[in-house]
Amino acid sequence: MKCDVIANGIVQAAKDVNLQVPLVVRLEGTNVAEGKAILENSGLAIVSADNLGDAAQKIVAEVKKAA
Repeated sequence: MKCDVIANGIVQAAKDVNLQVPLVVRLEGTNVAEGKAILENSGLAIVSADNLGDAAQKIVAEVKKAA
């Protein structure tokens, strides 16, 4: 999949539902660097992860921040 297209969809969906909690996203595929840049520059609470282990660690960190 094209990660830039997926990232744009994630950003738009997060805006549409007025996402109020952090979202951790792992992208893998074509244009992954572009996809991560889109997420990071969205201005939303979307955190990019490199793999599932990294995603799990980032989710735990976000939960601890919120507590």
